[in-house]
Amino acid sequence: MRVYLIAGELSGDILGAGLMQALKHRHADIEFRGIGGPRMRAQGLDSLYPLETLSVMGFVEVLKHLPRLIKVRRHLKRDALAWQPDIMVGIDSPDFNIGLERQLREQGIRTAHYVSPSVWAWRQGRVKTIAKAVDGMLTFLPFEADFYAEHRVPVAYVGHPLADELPLVNDRALARNELGLALGVPTLAVLPGSRSNEIRFQGEMFLRAASALRQHLGALQVAIPAASPERRRELEALLVEFPDLAANTVIVEGRSREVMTAADAVLLTSGTATLEAMLCHRPMVVAYCMAPATYWLAQRLVKTRWIALPNLIAQETLVPELVQEAVTPESLFETLMPWFEDEQARLALEQRFAALHAELQRGASERAATAISTLVEHGTLNSEIGSV
Repeated sequence: MRVYLIAGELSGDILGAGLMQALKHRHADIEFRGIGGPRMRAQGLDSLYPLETLSVMGFVEVLKHLPRLIKVRRHLKRDALAWQPDIMVGIDSPDFNIGLERQLREQGIRTAHYVSPSVWAWRQGRVKTIAKAVDGMLTFLPFEADFYAEHRVPVAYVGHPLADELPLVNDRALARNELGLALGVPTLAVLPGSRSNEIRFQGEMFLRAASALRQHLGALQVAIPAASPERRRELEALLVEFPDLAANTVIVEGRSREVMTAADAVLLTSGTATLEAMLCHRPMVVAYCMAPATYWLAQRLVKTRWIALPNLIAQETLVPELVQEAVTPESLFETLMPWFEDEQARLALEQRFAALHAELQRGASERAATAISTLVEHGTLNSEIGSV
């Protein structure tokens, strides 16, 4: 069996390595070729380019590197056609991979895409292009699979690898001990974002809300995971304006799961971190501010009722969402307060999150391997794949 794999980012390298390992358990005689990083190479991938070849972010940067990216895609197409894999699997990087998938599928090679782009949220017309490019879409989340099924794109809901990584039972006391936090003091995790502009737009408002919450409760400790040394310095500079809060705040680099597990509630920016908070079973308030022009455009392009992944997964409002003008220190404080004052509501949501976690904890790599094997052996995804 021959599998052509294209990953363009670190997250794709992790997913690809898990998929390769699971495929090797099913097929003793298997070969892998394409693009991947150290994890995928360790599993036996013959990588034609470094992983970072496709890691180009931003519209201007993409335009700058477009001639090189087109050249790489043409080479990969020629190489795949010469090698004749049983299937080509694009792992994320949709702007690059879906075009290559379509080209190879037109030449008779089966194709699959692992990790759905956010086509359900914006630029929904892309689903027509995806339908022409892939024999199967492998999704992390159930509502994504529903979207593709509605548009008659063969799909397998495989579960989320992050749900497999995080335990169904976590230990708040242990997390607090490891972070040097007191066990009996109300604790708030604050995640204003991993980008400098997110901290610029939201950092001060988040800290003002935390400061007001501390005054209201009489005691509060705050834990903040910084995405990088640069973000840590920016957060420390902001905390100078809040000396009382700073004295009861711990900033650590990384360790976001540990920080959220230690907390009673989480105040965070919309994004993948909302899923991580849900998988740590912690109540949250989700906020997002952006540049006015970006927000104006987003209002016209985004076609989803919710922005927080827990709400999207549940298809109901489980956690509060505050966007743009609604994000103020006062509104954040008022929305956070119930998670600290209503223990019954907090425990009920933690239990609901644990149940959702169990639903997502499906053995994603194994299920993805099952879907790929089914495509190779039968040419299509059968109806049982999504429920296996």
